[in-house]
Amino acid sequence: MSVNPNLKSEHRCFDGTVAYYSHYSEVCHSNMNFGVYLPPQAATQPVPILYYLSGLTCTEENFIVKASAQKYAAQYGLMLVAPDTSPRNTGILGEDETWDIGSGASFYVDATIEPWQKHYQMYSYITSELPQLIASNFAVIPKKQGIFGHSMGGHGALICALKNPSKYQSVSAFAPITAPMSCPWGNKAFTNYLGTDQKEWQAYDASELVRENILDCSILIDQGTADQFYHQQQLLPEKFVEACQKYNQKLNLRWQEGYDHSYFMIATFIEDHIRYHAQYLLGEDN
Repeated sequence: MSVNPNLKSEHRCFDGTVAYYSHYSEVCHSNMNFGVYLPPQAATQPVPILYYLSGLTCTEENFIVKASAQKYAAQYGLMLVAPDTSPRNTGILGEDETWDIGSGASFYVDATIEPWQKHYQMYSYITSELPQLIASNFAVIPKKQGIFGHSMGGHGALICALKNPSKYQSVSAFAPITAPMSCPWGNKAFTNYLGTDQKEWQAYDASELVRENILDCSILIDQGTADQFYHQQQLLPEKFVEACQKYNQKLNLRWQEGYDHSYFMIATFIEDHIRYHAQYLLGEDN
């Protein structure tokens, strides 16, 4: 793991700094990119960390540019970290041929099937290598971290939190893929990355994981009623609601009338999500 990530660019924003970095990942055996927002408070004291995982086809830039999150991160004093959605330019044959497998489509799993196994170790990258890099290079409080995401990234946030209940103090999602074993996107990705044994898939399905670990925090999810992918049966929030009710996982699923799957929905409700995470990460009701 690089001791010092390579700074690619930085920009002043709400008295803090947006910056983009690259580094060589020992876990993914490739160069990885990530974006951050350092709030003004980080200039004088360590701050909590909030990881954001983006969805299919996205990069480390989408959330930073489109979600309007910096204003609220500055208000509460939270560092935002937005990693890329997959390794890039690995040389894997076909990695750029389709939008839902390969580049931009890691599904945040540790692949066990060739040709993806060597490079697509995104679960380990997100939960282990990247946090170590952040803790070593920025003024943060490593024990205070939350995670959220959108669509495929919402799936990633949920599984990372549910598989590591003591690592993340808070988790939320926008229109997440909550039952990937039961939807076309998840079936395609899991078959390619994990093989055909569906017992292996259960380790990366939020609706399955709630039976194993219950989080102390209440999970916050926003789902638009006009979301085309909800209507195509890709997101399946009802299955997650049923699982959470069965195993007594606290969940606040909010149906947002007329909102679709886009960043317009995310920008509309981002303040609520940042405030939600701040309540857990700062240890007070803000």
